[in-house]
Amino acid sequence: MSDELPPEDHPSRTAPDRSRARSDGGSSGEKRPRILDAAIEVFAERGFYRARIADIAERAKVAEGTIYNYFHNKDEVLITIFEEKMMELISGLRAELVGVDDPLQQVRVFSRYHFRQVEDHRALAEVLQVELRLSHKFLKEYRPRRLWEYLNIFADIVRRGQERGVVVAEADPQLLSWAFFGAMDELAIQWVLSKKPRFSLDAAASAVAEVFVHGIASGPSSTFPGHEPDNKLSQEES
Repeated sequence: MSDELPPEDHPSRTAPDRSRARSDGGSSGEKRPRILDAAIEVFAERGFYRARIADIAERAKVAEGTIYNYFHNKDEVLITIFEEKMMELISGLRAELVGVDDPLQQVRVFSRYHFRQVEDHRALAEVLQVELRLSHKFLKEYRPRRLWEYLNIFADIVRRGQERGVVVAEADPQLLSWAFFGAMDELAIQWVLSKKPRFSLDAAASAVAEVFVHGIASGPSSTFPGHEPDNKLSQEES
């Protein structure tokens, strides 16, 4: 048998050794989440660029080589945090919306839920709001399907509102979902980065929700672009 190493691009040399991770004293169920939790703390404290795999290993109390059993590099660690935490965020939001029938009230629930997660998980919020944007791999190569799924929950709320006649028909659900998320995202970034926040996240949640609820609600007072208020139409017809 030859002792020659396989080529650099051979899967045995480029892919993390998953089987080894699984057999390492049950580490697949214990060390991996510990590594991710440690990475969240390290990325939030040191910043993504300054953080090293060695820093994560030290915080997680594992050998540095153990991390490479699960992840190729710190970009993959960061993207995994995004994927898994977004799944939790989506699941939690869907649970919050259960039993809320009014689409406009669902907008309020969505906004409150989003900002509550920011407040309850500040280190994670800093990683997802700030540090994630510093990953070239995330920005250039990754397709954030979990984020799209999160936004689609809002788009679906708008569609249901349109079907019931409580949201103006001219509103573009997909466009509004990005606008809604953009407003929440910007306020969350300002709060996370501020050493002494100038506003409460409860106030931010209410402000965003009410701006959108009143902006998209159908009715005589609606001023949505392309939507003519009913009272104005009636005056023109008379």
